Amino acid sequence: MPPDPHLRPRGSSQGGLRQFNERVVLQAIRLHGALPGAELARLTHLTAQTISLITKRLLHDGLLIKGEPQRGKVGQPSVPLALNPDGAYAIGIKIGRRSLDVLLVDFTGAVRERWSGDYAFPEPAQLLAEIGQRLKAVKRKLDPTARERMQGIGIAMPLSLGGWQTLLDMPPEVAARWPGIDLRAEVAKLSDWPVQVLKDTAAACVAELVAGRGRSTPSFLYIFVDTFIGGGLVLDSHLRAGVHGNAGAIGSLPMGRATRVGGKQAAPAQLLSVASLNNLERLYQAEGLDIAAVADERALQKPWLKLTERWLADAASAIAFAVNGTTCLLDLDCVILDGSFSRKLQEALLAAVERALADYSWEGINPPRLMPGTIGSDARAIGGALLPLYANFAPDRDLFLKIAVE
Repeated sequence: MPPDPHLRPRGSSQGGLRQFNERVVLQAIRLHGALPGAELARLTHLTAQTISLITKRLLHDGLLIKGEPQRGKVGQPSVPLALNPDGAYAIGIKIGRRSLDVLLVDFTGAVRERWSGDYAFPEPAQLLAEIGQRLKAVKRKLDPTARERMQGIGIAMPLSLGGWQTLLDMPPEVAARWPGIDLRAEVAKLSDWPVQVLKDTAAACVAELVAGRGRSTPSFLYIFVDTFIGGGLVLDSHLRAGVHGNAGAIGSLPMGRATRVGGKQAAPAQLLSVASLNNLERLYQAEGLDIAAVADERALQKPWLKLTERWLADAASAIAFAVNGTTCLLDLDCVILDGSFSRKLQEALLAAVERALADYSWEGINPPRLMPGTIGSDARAIGGALLPLYANFAPDRDLFLKIAVE
């Protein structure tokens, strides 16, 4: 399916727009793959002469490379132009509630190197020390020319890393340290590269928007299942932030009405307390099983399978409840679901949610399409790395950069 028109870059042949038009050409190739000059002119609405001048500069700057000439029925062979993987680099850092990932990403969005580590809970000083070591390793990995092409660091992390501490068994003193940490500033001290921060599930949504199904789906609710479940909201091919950067925070949706029991307020459970992988881990742990199976093929094998099926029933019912309410408000075209689990477990959860959605009344509204995300567990770190790449090379900086957490 071709990219949606909202994402198709259009340039201008007027003077004074050299940098913008260069970005338009790069974006067209990023969305459509390798293209000859004539096709670039058609897609971008730039003149053939303008395309020729732009591509010569981009080739000279090392941002594009030539492919093998393609001979047609008539005329000279056309030469497709592609992004040069070594044209630029970025670092994506995912700081999760249970793990840290540091990815070196090239200009095409491919992961060149990966460093990962697990922990029981995120402790600020230890995390910063580990990130510092990883950034040093990246510098050692890159030669001087590649270092000059490094665009920056994008960090994907929950807005409230110290929140929901009781669900994670996080010591109160550790949780209390996070509100006073300016992580962007602290990481900036560890290298000479610029640093940006984005909510983790919003970053995952960015990866799907730019490199996955978002290229052909203009509006969707994005759901990412990890230690906690969360999400993002894309409307008209733009990630929406909301006043506090929490738009799409589906994990906080209540699972019912507030009530009073014995004269006391009783708040309903939130979606994240039902449909998160943390719940599945606890089921495994209670039976003495390896909780790491939530992320691999064992989740759908004995002896984990029976517990996984129990979690699937609860999680799917809760997700369907949230999707039904969200659709009533936003009139969604599509819901995209991804997470830090195997593709087989993703498939099983999608099927269970589809069945659960059929239990709700859709009178007066149209049920959204339910689709699998394409990026997987790397979505948050890749989305983080896309922040500096888009800041420097994309024509539409408003696509998602305004929701960066300062």
